[in-house]
Amino acid sequence: MEDPEPEGAAPPPGLRSVLPSREFLCSGKGQLLLAESVLSFIIFICYIASLAASFMMAPLLEFLLALFLFFAYASKLNEKFKGVHWPLADFLRCVTAAIIYFAISIAAVSKYSDGASIAAGVFGFAATIVFAFDFYITFNYLVTSLQRGSSDSPEGHKTQDEDYDSDSD
Repeated sequence: MEDPEPEGAAPPPGLRSVLPSREFLCSGKGQLLLAESVLSFIIFICYIASLAASFMMAPLLEFLLALFLFFAYASKLNEKFKGVHWPLADFLRCVTAAIIYFAISIAAVSKYSDGASIAAGVFGFAATIVFAFDFYITFNYLVTSLQRGSSDSPEGHKTQDEDYDSDSD
């Protein structure tokens, strides 16, 4: 029986069209989003199995948001939809996630004594660090892109005193 495809031929584009590129997976942003997704899913599972099940909604939402942004960046939706300021949305997501994970991790570790709650709290502290690192990197990107954009425009050369109306005194 003869093989219909030669050995050097590329596989059909079925599943590969959905999977992110190797280039994005190896990038820093891809690895951070993947780490955020995995940690959020682990924390979600830990909260389901714990006495602190009331905290399970935050990791579920963060998992879904990180997964959405992972595939949005991997499929270059940020380049197709220019109406959304993607770095700002990502920054706000990371800041709120870091604050929420820190708060619920403290509550889970201090209030509940079962193993799953403590594991969720420990993973939550790790997620806090990952999200904080992501918002630090995203913040630096936002600042440099805003400085670059404001130095090109004529309004970027105004001083802070020129922005205020002098007749308001």
